[in-house]
Amino acid sequence: MKTSWISLWSRHKGLIVTILSLGFLILAWLSGRYGHPEFETPFYLLAYAIGGYQKAWEGLQTLIKEKDLDVDLLMVVAAIGAASIGFWRDGAILILIFSLSGALEGYTLERTNDEIKSIMKLRPEEAIVLHGNQEKRIRVEELQQGDLLLVRPGERIATDGIVREGYSSVNQSSITGESIPIDKSAGEEVFAGTMNGQGTLVIEMTKPAEATLLAKIIHLVREAQSERPPSQLFMERFEGIYAKIVITGAVLISVLSPLLGLSWSDAIYKAMIFLVVASPCALVSSVMPAVLSGISNGARQGILFKGGAYLEAIGDVSVVAFDKTGTLTEGIPRITQVIPYGSYTESEVLRIAASLETWSEHPIAKAITREAKEKNLHLSTASKLEAVPGFGVQGIVEGQEHRIGKLDLSEGEISEEEMKAVRELEKQGNTVIFVQVGKERIGVLAVQDTLRPQAKESISRLKKMGIKVVMLTGDSSSTAKIMGDQVGVDQVYSELLPEDKVDIIKKLGEYGKVAMVGDGVNDAPALAVSSVGVAMGAAGTDVALETANVVLMADDISKVSYAIALGRRSTRVVKQNVAFAVTVMFLLILSNFFGNINLPLGVIGHEGSTIIVIISGLRLLR
Repeated sequence: MKTSWISLWSRHKGLIVTILSLGFLILAWLSGRYGHPEFETPFYLLAYAIGGYQKAWEGLQTLIKEKDLDVDLLMVVAAIGAASIGFWRDGAILILIFSLSGALEGYTLERTNDEIKSIMKLRPEEAIVLHGNQEKRIRVEELQQGDLLLVRPGERIATDGIVREGYSSVNQSSITGESIPIDKSAGEEVFAGTMNGQGTLVIEMTKPAEATLLAKIIHLVREAQSERPPSQLFMERFEGIYAKIVITGAVLISVLSPLLGLSWSDAIYKAMIFLVVASPCALVSSVMPAVLSGISNGARQGILFKGGAYLEAIGDVSVVAFDKTGTLTEGIPRITQVIPYGSYTESEVLRIAASLETWSEHPIAKAITREAKEKNLHLSTASKLEAVPGFGVQGIVEGQEHRIGKLDLSEGEISEEEMKAVRELEKQGNTVIFVQVGKERIGVLAVQDTLRPQAKESISRLKKMGIKVVMLTGDSSSTAKIMGDQVGVDQVYSELLPEDKVDIIKKLGEYGKVAMVGDGVNDAPALAVSSVGVAMGAAGTDVALETANVVLMADDISKVSYAIALGRRSTRVVKQNVAFAVTVMFLLILSNFFGNINLPLGVIGHEGSTIIVIISGLRLLR
């Protein structure tokens, strides 16, 4: 019972304090109205103490520790000043509304963190580990690399790993942002925090808990929460300076107003109103709620910003530079065509090539064996395998010598017709692999790193936003140009080393801020030097993820335009909030000097504008 009360207090402290302050304010008013003035002042003091204690303490801490003034202290001073000249009720209303505003601020800021906090709860606390036929439920922290985990239908996956047995669809939306569940079978990767569908899976743990994709997300989110954007840092510096100006202004009003014919109490009262309406609460609250909402929105879409600064920066981007391999393309070569020669069929050429490449780890070899397996071809055992670096592989298959690789590895003259077909394939961006039995060439395989399905549309969307799009690659100029034409980039830079990419990013700076999108170790220097580095979350290397400022968890490059649009919208909302806050503050100050505004109205106008800008920032959650 005690724990539940503590939990209730910690969660709703601001609201409880506000309600108590309101209660004592009402009791004080009733005491004065119904003939018990001896209770009026004590009840007002309780309303002051309960509603204003927290803000007064925070303001004093800032004054003592940082030798600076803040808005909290200004409000408390204004309330005490009102009480000192007999305006107990007005001061108590100020404390009450200020306390209510703080409670609402806390609630609205909590709303911006809901999406982020939900990520923290994705990883289950326990997992079922298989030891032979035995099942044992243990805490996730006790899991060891290599453990086999049993995941039943409807359970969350506890760790990153590889499926060893079973087939199921896995909902990865919580991690990658993909809305449709992905089918998973033996040999495929799964992530901690994702939800298993209708099938039972046996998963081998491949990463310790702290190295999982979910752990990286949590780490990035925590960084983002603590990282403040330049606009917020400016506001915080401005708050301290401005608070001193407001205090000075209030003192001058107190001193000079009697010279203009006002009584001493009226002068103090106007000074207290000025303290309230001129305080920059709304101005200070114009930035961070909006930025946190934008970060939360991005997290829900599978876009992780490492801080509010990068949400602001990406909105100002004028150029987006994409790495080709693994970014615009899937980074997984695929067989696009098999051309047999003579009496050989496509299946025979592919089967012989795959038999030779079965044990190779080369990406092209994997593409050949994967294609053969997908077509259910029976592979023969190869012997006396010998790799010829830079050219290919040769060995014995079914008692005959076979070779597979570039043209330089094959023997015999190549006809003009064959060469024409090869050139045509290369023009289309293919790498051409020759297959030979003995001294007879039996066919060619065309291999290509295929474009991501969303690449062309993503680049088109960026160009419609007025952004220049370029492609950076280490590929030959002919292959790069073909790929660049396919996706529709404005400019292609080819045959680049990592240091060349850095030079290009610096050169592109003449057009404005540059975002670099990449996935590999060789992209890390360019990611670091760009205005905003964007890394592919699932395919990206650890170095790229650490270097980048923004991470796309689903490797969905269409999210680049979403991130830029979100950054632009965040900047717009912040500017609108600042303009609104300044306008309201200016009007309230004028009303104090030239109108007949009282303290409660000043408080309502001031705190009301603060609440409005916070709620305005929450629009970015949509």
